[in-house]
Amino acid sequence: MDEEGYITIVDRKKDIINTGGVSVASREVEEVIYQLNEVSEVAVVGITDDYWIEAITAVVVLKDNHQLTKEEVISYCKKELSQFKSPKHVYFTHNLPKNPSGKVLKKDLRDQYDNLRSS
Repeated sequence: MDEEGYITIVDRKKDIINTGGVSVASREVEEVIYQLNEVSEVAVVGITDDYWIEAITAVVVLKDNHQLTKEEVISYCKKELSQFKSPKHVYFTHNLPKNPSGKVLKKDLRDQYDNLRSS
């Protein structure tokens, strides 16, 4: 909401993450992570968390022959975003699941990483 009371929607409602009772647009976090030169693709989702309700989780695809650690991603996000908007978890993968038109399937990522955290 801006100073005049207008609300701007920056992400799909289903892609809004409820972390600690605060709503965070996954797109906002993705845009910051994309600023890292090593990143080819990124998707940010909320995965179930007993403390945070949903923990902000980044799934990152690196460019060929580039390296980056989860600590570097989290540290960079903490410099560019409010701390509560920074990822709690970062995972690296070779590709993101997409539908035939190329849209990232965030539901698949949520399911995959929710299952990973609970096992």
